[in-house]
Amino acid sequence: MSLTHVPGLFMHPDKEWRSIKDEQHSVIKIILTYLIFMAAIPAICGFFGTTATGWQLPGSSDTVYLTSESAITMSTLAYLAMLASIFFIAGFVHWMARTFGSSPSFAQCLAFTAYTASPLFIAGLIGLFPSLWTAMLVGITAISWASYLLYTGLPVFMDIPFERGVIFASSVLCVALVILVATMAATVTLWNLGAGPVYT
Repeated sequence: MSLTHVPGLFMHPDKEWRSIKDEQHSVIKIILTYLIFMAAIPAICGFFGTTATGWQLPGSSDTVYLTSESAITMSTLAYLAMLASIFFIAGFVHWMARTFGSSPSFAQCLAFTAYTASPLFIAGLIGLFPSLWTAMLVGITAISWASYLLYTGLPVFMDIPFERGVIFASSVLCVALVILVATMAATVTLWNLGAGPVYT
């Protein structure tokens, strides 16, 4: 598990997936050499963007900022939610793999899920310069590339035919969407409990 695989996932994903598949994976190694760093990108950039750069809300020319305490709370919660989502999806991939004739370890599924999410992690850099329309454009691009990695990488990583891989990937994508909706619902709940944004 290494950060050096990230460029390859953008330049030659098929070759990179095979390289990743041939590595020896462990849960601890994945967490310590990849996840804790990559998942921190959106959280850290979001913190600095909301406290130093500021946002311009739609329909307003005023720049708004969050207090440091509020930004820390929201960034930490976002970081934990991202890590939890990766582990949950990896668990689903591990459980579902048997249905499609594959038997990967949980560590392999975690590695696949973490690398598939790489575009989403990197897209978090946009948080340094918050802009609603730019964030939407970058977000859509990142989701599209992550979906491409999912559909092309799953058959390779699980060593199953492409046709079955497409069905498997579609199931994973549906679970990811459910997690997204659940995260949004949890966010609203936490905001109502006092963990929402506090502006300066």
